[in-house]
Amino acid sequence: MRIEIRIDQTCKEPYITVTAPAVTEEIETLIKKLSQEEASFLPGFRDNGVTMLEPAEIFSVFSSDGKVFAATEKGEFQLRLRLYEAEERLTKKQFVRISQSEIINMKKVKNFDVSLSGTIRVKMKNGTETYVSRRYVTKIKRVLGL
Repeated sequence: MRIEIRIDQTCKEPYITVTAPAVTEEIETLIKKLSQEEASFLPGFRDNGVTMLEPAEIFSVFSSDGKVFAATEKGEFQLRLRLYEAEERLTKKQFVRISQSEIINMKKVKNFDVSLSGTIRVKMKNGTETYVSRRYVTKIKRVLGL
């Protein structure tokens, strides 16, 4: 596949044109990747205020008592999303579900302790610990290349 970039100072908004003899699987994959928008922020609610949380500052997203929270260095913020909605808005390469109630930011993980039989303990850079549920152990091992 050949890629061509043309700089035009009069262009108001970037656009992409794909020229091909037919719509192939490769073209469809390219279109899907280009049209996926990653979340630039998630609105977090605390103390009657809203803070725009950047995904890079989020350690984990978890549900507790029917509510969804994001853990950051600034503390915990409530999200007005369901856990699966937050998961859809976060980058798949950076965020991984480790249980039915928690998603972690792989870039905020200090280490994984796989010495426990049947489960994995996750130590986060902020000092918190969590566990990968048995249901997700195989998925995490695949992500880690184990």
